[in-house]
Amino acid sequence: MTTDVHAHLLLPALHDEVVRRAPELVAEAAELERRRNGVESLQASGAMVGARIPKLTDVGARLAAMDAQGVDRQWVSVSPNHFYPWAPEGLAVWVAGETNRLIAEHVSRAPDRLTGLGVVPLQHPERIVEYLDDAVLGRGLAGVEISSFAGDVELSDERLEPFWARAAELGCVVFLHPFGCSLDERLDRFYLSNTVGQPTENAVALSHLIFAGVLDRHPDLKIVAAHGGGYLPFAIGRSDRAWHVRPEARRCAHAPSSYLKKLWFDTVVHDPVALRHLVEVAGGSRVLLGSDFPFDMGLDDPVSFVRGADLPPELTERILSSNAEALLQTRVRA
Repeated sequence: MTTDVHAHLLLPALHDEVVRRAPELVAEAAELERRRNGVESLQASGAMVGARIPKLTDVGARLAAMDAQGVDRQWVSVSPNHFYPWAPEGLAVWVAGETNRLIAEHVSRAPDRLTGLGVVPLQHPERIVEYLDDAVLGRGLAGVEISSFAGDVELSDERLEPFWARAAELGCVVFLHPFGCSLDERLDRFYLSNTVGQPTENAVALSHLIFAGVLDRHPDLKIVAAHGGGYLPFAIGRSDRAWHVRPEARRCAHAPSSYLKKLWFDTVVHDPVALRHLVEVAGGSRVLLGSDFPFDMGLDDPVSFVRGADLPPELTERILSSNAEALLQTRVRA
């Protein structure tokens, strides 16, 4: 089955309840988004999302769009605006539980075509394992989606060790998808908050994982990076150089480039040359079809993009289908 591992769901009713419970915090978060993105980009994004509400909320519209794209199955994860990384513990855990419930409900309407990914309250490490179990064992989801950081929690944070250990034990997917970029106002025009911000955040987050030795300690982790892993696979030589010459960069056992073959990456790179390079540095078994459905910065025709990248036919078929299928075969099921 042709499988798109990067497709989103919007939860308007959940957001309305978050606004009702924490209006001042929502307003503060909205102001941060204004500073990060700029008014022009926020207005354009609002119109874009508004035009795509049916595809983001309605199963029938989703399936029709998948048929038009030639996609048999989607891994569905929430739009990252539902991460709420600023939420205090009580609200954050309610959001995680409710999101997991709603994702499971959405995919249950077409279980032969939809696979769900839940969320965890990343900014509250002491509650993460509980909601990972809720997603995978409680709701039967294939894994969880996380951001590149949340509050003071980087992916190298020692407090996340129980989460990585449990995710490896469950054999579930951890889908890394940034929300926002800590460069803030430097990216507030020209839509740099997305075009530069997202690949930057991917590169930073993956570097935290690699250099901190997380992948050494938990080699069975199944981490899938959105947007082709951002800049990291294309500048990995600089990371290797630092590992060789800088003592503070020797916290991982091997050169950073070797860890690209221990991660998975989607195909949302927008350039066939970039896709071929990603296959070269990560390996053909580590690249998965992705679209960022249904947002405008995604791939409108993801299957044709992969087929047009001048890759060997057998490898093309693995990227479109069997790599994703293999990733889910060993997961613990509810």
